[in-house]
Amino acid sequence: MRLAKKKIIVTGGGSGFGAAMCRLFAREGAQVLVADINGAAAEKVASEIGASAQPFTADVSDGKQVKAMVDRAVSAFGDLDVVVNNAGFTHKNTPMLNVDEATFDRVFAINVKSIYWAAQAAVPVFRKRGGGVFLNIASVAGLRPRPGLSWYNGSKGAAIILTKSMAVELAPDKIRVNALCPVMGVTGMLESFMGMPDTPANRARFIATIPMGRLAEADDIAKAAIYFVADESDFITGVCMEVDGGRTI
Repeated sequence: MRLAKKKIIVTGGGSGFGAAMCRLFAREGAQVLVADINGAAAEKVASEIGASAQPFTADVSDGKQVKAMVDRAVSAFGDLDVVVNNAGFTHKNTPMLNVDEATFDRVFAINVKSIYWAAQAAVPVFRKRGGGVFLNIASVAGLRPRPGLSWYNGSKGAAIILTKSMAVELAPDKIRVNALCPVMGVTGMLESFMGMPDTPANRARFIATIPMGRLAEADDIAKAAIYFVADESDFITGVCMEVDGGRTI
């Protein structure tokens, strides 16, 4: 098993990309803390996985809750190898001046400040144990931004730069930091990204911009993620890899 004995936190683990990662990681031998602001969703995913998963309710924009999340993983599993910063939030696809301040703040609190809180809570744990891994789920929006999602694009651009900067600073501590940049996926945020109803015709407009001819599926992200959290990538850090069917070419 590729992740035997690994102890992993996945935020936003109650649905979408996060749930797929939790399931795959557990199948490959990891113990997984399924963390989500929706406690019922986290419990559902954890119960489906079985004994190797535990649910945890946390708002990743709140430092105290993130610290409690890390503490829970360490106490439940006896160690912590990996934190996957997957939880995300977006405003609706709309002209930039239409996004109100509260929504802007929420986008950056969940997509950017959560990385700060995860570092504050997990870096001391990783340093004490002699290493660890962060995997940030960014987006192609941070690489090739498009109109209508300006503030979301900026938050994911920040996640990409933070990934690279953290990787350089934490490398002497044997802490690796990488990111995945998915294209638009079939998740609960799809209509917000599209800015229109998810009809076959509207979806086709977006699929037409992806050379491989489809949107990202949750398993696409999980299959890419497993490489970065496994030992086989132990010399890989600061990489922000597109999982996008060729969208950013």
